[in-house]
Amino acid sequence: MVLPDIQLLQAAIVLAEELNFSRAAERLRIQQPTLSRQILKLESQLGVRLFERNHQNVELTEAGRHFVEGARTVLLDVEHVVLSTSAVSRGTDELLNIGKSPYTDPFLVTTLQMLRLPLFPSLKVKFWSNYSHELAQMVATGKLDMALVTAVPDAPNLSFQTLTETPFYIALSKGDPLANRKDLRLEDLHGCEWILLASYVNPRVFEMIQMAASEKGVAAADRHYVMTAEETSELIHAHKGVAFLPRDAAWRIAYDGIAMRPLSEERLKLITRLVTRLDNKSCRYRCPR
Repeated sequence: MVLPDIQLLQAAIVLAEELNFSRAAERLRIQQPTLSRQILKLESQLGVRLFERNHQNVELTEAGRHFVEGARTVLLDVEHVVLSTSAVSRGTDELLNIGKSPYTDPFLVTTLQMLRLPLFPSLKVKFWSNYSHELAQMVATGKLDMALVTAVPDAPNLSFQTLTETPFYIALSKGDPLANRKDLRLEDLHGCEWILLASYVNPRVFEMIQMAASEKGVAAADRHYVMTAEETSELIHAHKGVAFLPRDAAWRIAYDGIAMRPLSEERLKLITRLVTRLDNKSCRYRCPR
């Protein structure tokens, strides 16, 4: 049997992720007919049909799923050899790629920045910033060794280790009567104008707030959606609104007339976890346990 080259493995993996020849070809920076020929060549070499396709749809066969899972592992091993060889040539024994969200507790990031492993004295740690759900996907596809993620659901090919569990914090005007309370409940915020991080910042967090409010019959007078904690300051002052934020994000804006109070809701806890791949063989060389 002729072993497929790496280019064909990459073509199959990307097509499996996109399930669309046009999008996959664009990601691979090749023409669609070229991608079609690569997939046909790969299937011919293997003697197995990996994809079912017609003019509208592309689907993985059972054999295709098995092949793509193995192909990912092969490419991760190849990538590890290339990166480690390059790192040695630069005088760096190992390179550890770690993802973090803009809302990750800075203490956790600082702890990882100070990471030192006796067996790898020249270990280099490189951080990548993105939203938590995107970071989990980057770990799953091998683009990162590990990541600090918040409110990301379990996935079968990922391993999660809980690091911290904190409540939401409500940022509000110091002149708001609610600021006189030690902590707040969702019921206290009924009829207020809510300021929320947009759904794409963290879909799971967004969903958690909606579900908890619906179950308790709590409704906002109006809702405003933002990308960053800093955007909430003006809205708090202009609309006397209340902003739902992680603790450190609320802390960053808690000045100039803005207070922060913990939201005492058991179902609205922000759990930050360290995520790694279950089947990433190369991670045994790089990831601390």
